[in-house]
Amino acid sequence: MPLTGLQRDLLALLGRSRGRDGYLAGGTALHFAPASRRFSADLDFFHDSLEAVATSFARDSEVLEGAGYRIRVLLSQPGLIRALVEAGDRATRVDWAHDSAWRFMPLVRNETGGLTLHEVDLAINKALTLAGRDEVRDFVDIMHAHEHILPLGSMVWAAVAKDPGFTPASLLEQLKRRGRYRPEEVARLALAAPFDLAEAKTAWRTALSDAHEFIRQRPHEEAGCLYYSPARDRFAAPSPGLSPREQGLVVHFGQPGGILPRVADAPCQPGPPPP
Repeated sequence: MPLTGLQRDLLALLGRSRGRDGYLAGGTALHFAPASRRFSADLDFFHDSLEAVATSFARDSEVLEGAGYRIRVLLSQPGLIRALVEAGDRATRVDWAHDSAWRFMPLVRNETGGLTLHEVDLAINKALTLAGRDEVRDFVDIMHAHEHILPLGSMVWAAVAKDPGFTPASLLEQLKRRGRYRPEEVARLALAAPFDLAEAKTAWRTALSDAHEFIRQRPHEEAGCLYYSPARDRFAAPSPGLSPREQGLVVHFGQPGGILPRVADAPCQPGPPPP
């Protein structure tokens, strides 16, 4: 698990004190997996309301200061508090932020005892993040998600439910503008494993091409969903030419708070749009 020693200590401490009003998300949560490639420079705690951000920061600050950590607030505004947490010569940034409660899956409890956004929601969020900003760290993350969590096409197809300002085609077009990075940009990242940029760019082009074919062949009424395989107990990408039902897949839409996939024969209906 590519976390720094300080990040592990902070997560273990805060995980014991947190309720259900905040959860770990962002790059750190995505890189809990043993196969992940990079260290995240910060911890991101998301909350379902603006009020929960302030409440969570106040509680966590008290816990951290009681344990001997120093907290230096870098930014404070409604819905986002950013601070530098220090212990001796070690430091990491921590963000307390507001995000929509709309998600595909319920939160999961991580090994530190705290709550974490489910990996499919982390992957889908990363697709939206890369569409909105052109940073090499997000490119490294999206390649990890594509290889280990969901194919890029599935991420794009599902992401439009969280951000209705996109269609699958328009989101994919935005992502096609990414991937033009230089070796020195990768070299500045704190990597847990080597990242071959030339190989990644080739894989990215293939992923974009496959995603284009995937969204071209899916029916419009299913846009914004995932496809769950009860037999394999995982989300999967349906093959063209057959309906999800014919492939043993269940159509899965998100909702506020997330929802476990249905495994009955009745098709799932779209959940309410995100607020």
